[in-house]
Amino acid sequence: MHSDVTIAVGHAALGRGDWAAAAASFQQRLDADPSDALALEGRGLAAWWLDDSATVFRTRTEAFRLYREGGDDRAAGRVAVWLAWDHDAFHGDYSLANGWLQRARELLVAYPDTPEYAWLSVRSAAFALLDNGNPAAALAHAAEAVSAARACASVDYEMIGRALRGFALATTGQVSSGMQELEAVNTAVLAGEVRDPLAIGLASCYLIAACDRVREYDRAAQWCARLREFCADWHFRVLFAVCRTQYAAACIWNGSWAEAETELTQASAELQASRPGMIAEALVRLGELRRRQGRVDEAHALFGRCGSHPLAVVGHANVALDRGEFDVAAQLADRYLRGLRTHNRTERAGALEVVIRARVALGQVDAARSALHDLQTVAQDADTKALHAAAHMCHGLVAMAICDADAARRHFEDAVDLFIRCGAIFERACAGIELAGALIAMGRTAQAQRELDPVIAVLIPMEAVRELAHATELYARLQTSPAAAYVPGSVLTPRECDVLRLIAKGSGNTAIATQLGISEHTVHRHVANMLVKLGVPSRAAAVAMASRLGLM
Repeated sequence: MHSDVTIAVGHAALGRGDWAAAAASFQQRLDADPSDALALEGRGLAAWWLDDSATVFRTRTEAFRLYREGGDDRAAGRVAVWLAWDHDAFHGDYSLANGWLQRARELLVAYPDTPEYAWLSVRSAAFALLDNGNPAAALAHAAEAVSAARACASVDYEMIGRALRGFALATTGQVSSGMQELEAVNTAVLAGEVRDPLAIGLASCYLIAACDRVREYDRAAQWCARLREFCADWHFRVLFAVCRTQYAAACIWNGSWAEAETELTQASAELQASRPGMIAEALVRLGELRRRQGRVDEAHALFGRCGSHPLAVVGHANVALDRGEFDVAAQLADRYLRGLRTHNRTERAGALEVVIRARVALGQVDAARSALHDLQTVAQDADTKALHAAAHMCHGLVAMAICDADAARRHFEDAVDLFIRCGAIFERACAGIELAGALIAMGRTAQAQRELDPVIAVLIPMEAVRELAHATELYARLQTSPAAAYVPGSVLTPRECDVLRLIAKGSGNTAIATQLGISEHTVHRHVANMLVKLGVPSRAAAVAMASRLGLM
């Protein structure tokens, strides 16, 4: 078959998503002429879709060399941009990725109105936003991408550039403008204006990532469903794994923790096999799930595997907070905030919440107030229900610290109402616990009990052991006779109580065995006995029941 025909057949296969057929066609041409740069580039793209990293690097590196030798700087620059992304996604090697990106810019600087320059600009914007946390630079690169794409009439690159612009705007706190841009782009995708499957996938992915950043999880879940259908149709396995990670974040938010665990476990396995450099996102989400479940040692280990990922740094700070290491928590969160660029607004929120909680616990009210002011500014700029709820929650904590229980009550009530409206099940429960505490401080015990009833009902099936222990402790304090519901024969042995107390602190069986000097098998037996005696189905339910019965 003639070389041009063979390559055309390969590109046609790429266009319909038949990656294996494309690879076979390009390979047929390479078997006849190993120095055909176009065939090497096509073979590399097919291998990219097939998650064949060895072939990706081999063919693209050789294609780059041949393009350079032939004096085709545009083609060499195009391949260099791909190699930059490859080193980041496959190996997590940002230094090499940056080197290839800079080489591409040197080669393409003379061609500002070409598809190659638009491709360089969208990848530069993505690196600036996702790797460097620099939304200002991302906006500049996105503008370059849109300008170049319009000059060469490339709708695909224009839409990726606009999607990145929307994502960057949302990151700076201009959430309304950013989300409008992102949804306009994705409407164009649904209308069939965007044809390249990579452009379609990235535009949707950036919308969902922006939703995650500003805690708009209802919107994220809706777009995740569409993106998953697209990934299945095009066999886009790596983006499907990323989508599962993003969907899991929505599941964590709405209390579907079992579903989140399934998605994150499978996404981690898929990314480890196909794009190891991208696995941190899944691991850090799983770490946050473990932390919320009270399994803080496991959470700490997972965050440790994520290197300098921003959410891992905040995760470590939250773990320190959970362990009562308030100085450490505050220092970690402060360090993270110092590392953020000025224009990076919405990524500040999680760390500011840690600072406020830690400073309140340390009695450093002025420092807590300063961080609260920053959080309120972020919430005001973003103007989302979730961030307003977080600000009210933290304001309530500061009010309690200065013994203004009534002001705290009002802020906790507002937090509860807003968390309910945005579907945040766990956060709503946490706000309910704090509200009950404020009501108890005001002597309104009956109202406090009414607040705790739905909180405990929600936390038991979620297995949120630490928060459940706190809620049931407050509940027990409200009862005139905590042991009134005691069932004869359900009393726990002293050793079983020891195990239960450690479960309430978030320890797993291995950690309990170590602390008590017994085997894991013995711990498992104690847990099984407790569940039978208390007549409950889970460890979390055992903590709740034992606290109500005064057995803790």
